[in-house]
Amino acid sequence: MDLSELSPHEVAALTPPGGKEAAPSGQPWTALVAQVGEEIAGPLTAVLERVDAFASTGAIDRQGLRRLREEVEQARRVGIACQQIARFACGSVRQAPERLHLTQALQAVLAQRSGDLHAHGIEMRQALQPIEVIVDPTLLSTLLDTLVDWMLAHAKSAAELRLDMKPWPAQARFVCRFHHMPPDLHADLAALAGPGREVLDDMHWQLLRHAAAAMGLVVRRSVREARVELTLEFPRTVADQLPGLTVLEDDEKAFPSTMNSQPLAGSHVLVVASRREVRVQVREALRHMGLLLDFVNSVGEAAAFCSEAVPHAVIFEALLRGERFNRLRADLLRQAPDLVFIEIIEEGAIFEVSGVGNSSVARIGRDAVPTSLASAVEFELLKAQQ
Repeated sequence: MDLSELSPHEVAALTPPGGKEAAPSGQPWTALVAQVGEEIAGPLTAVLERVDAFASTGAIDRQGLRRLREEVEQARRVGIACQQIARFACGSVRQAPERLHLTQALQAVLAQRSGDLHAHGIEMRQALQPIEVIVDPTLLSTLLDTLVDWMLAHAKSAAELRLDMKPWPAQARFVCRFHHMPPDLHADLAALAGPGREVLDDMHWQLLRHAAAAMGLVVRRSVREARVELTLEFPRTVADQLPGLTVLEDDEKAFPSTMNSQPLAGSHVLVVASRREVRVQVREALRHMGLLLDFVNSVGEAAAFCSEAVPHAVIFEALLRGERFNRLRADLLRQAPDLVFIEIIEEGAIFEVSGVGNSSVARIGRDAVPTSLASAVEFELLKAQQ
């Protein structure tokens, strides 16, 4: 970021009286500016060394070119983050709050960044309740996208995401957990942290904190050995889905909902499950959505059923996925290219959207079916309709 491009008002905002006022992250602005210089100078120094080597040899291999691009992109991201933080600091961000479906917004960002998450080997384990909040859409997008950038930079394990309602005060609570270093190396945490600040306090974190502060969110972060837990609380939550809670009536009148209570009512879903307990679990998870649900016990029954009518989505047990099922799936996709497939795997609480890696099938763990299957079905069907 070139400070000469800032207006006098912006410079004043970044330089509080005495120069010691803390940013929302609790960090003095002078230290933040020093951090910006450090995070930009690091990759650019490596770039300069590569350019010097290229100038002396006249050649650069594919790997060196890839590293060169990554280092330039890293410095560019820091500069962009700094520009955004300056806007927050100056109070020049105008907000237009709307009533938004937080769950859908989060899953949309994860779907858009699924390639990056897969490339870094980060598995997403989700337990997300359908919740609406009153926020500015652009700021929410910035917040969630920055959260993914922060995870990409630090997560060394699967990331656990949970979205639920905090009982009191009644508000949405988002929790993200991951290991920022292998658990068996947590004793080296102090040696790995940068001098004067934690290694987790990079510019992605600074931007996340400033965006959350601008949105009026409560932010908490705890680090225990190698495990990080981030909690975001949304004070302006539409709480009408819980009995005994007061709806934010003024917000409901001012902000039309982006979520129809049954946006997929009438959609046809076929469930292929050989075990009764799985069929019951799926039926209970989806009963409030207004879907047309049909159940069959085997791949053969599914083939016979689909010969009469192709559904909008197929939910199936992983243990039934074999050569016969793959042939059926290929036949159905030729007839209906937008047909959604969701696989229920035996263990775990993960939810992986379709499009991760080379997989065109969404996957959900049985432990997550009660809390996340409805959101998974809604997300995949709405994505297929776009």
